[in-house]
Amino acid sequence: MKTALAVVMALSLMVTVGCQSPRGGGMSGGEGFTIGIPTFDTKIKQGDTESVNISLNRGEFFKRDVTLDIRASKGISVEPTHAVVRGNEKPDVTLRITAPRDTSLGEYKIFVKGTPETGEPTSTEITVKVVVP
Repeated sequence: MKTALAVVMALSLMVTVGCQSPRGGGMSGGEGFTIGIPTFDTKIKQGDTESVNISLNRGEFFKRDVTLDIRASKGISVEPTHAVVRGNEKPDVTLRITAPRDTSLGEYKIFVKGTPETGEPTSTEITVKVVVP
């Protein structure tokens, strides 16, 4: 149990610190945002569903709503496919990734695009590895 708890905490820290997209929104430091994703490849067994957290990392002065459009490469699915992160809400979104039993083993991508009310959009991708159950 201690090991499982340690792994969950380590993964949560990696998601928080994780990789980030290029800056979107305003281009000055405090007026933009990035999309934070896990630093590790997400592994999912054929026939399973896994959850992955992504976050909107806002600059100090960035308070606008951001619309996230999310899509998966053919072979896997992701929910939700659309989310709005309000400027005054918690900036985290949980994605549920499903690999059907007949999905071929290998790497797939989840594409995430964040578009603010005003300003420039940004995008990033998450690598998903489908493995044997």
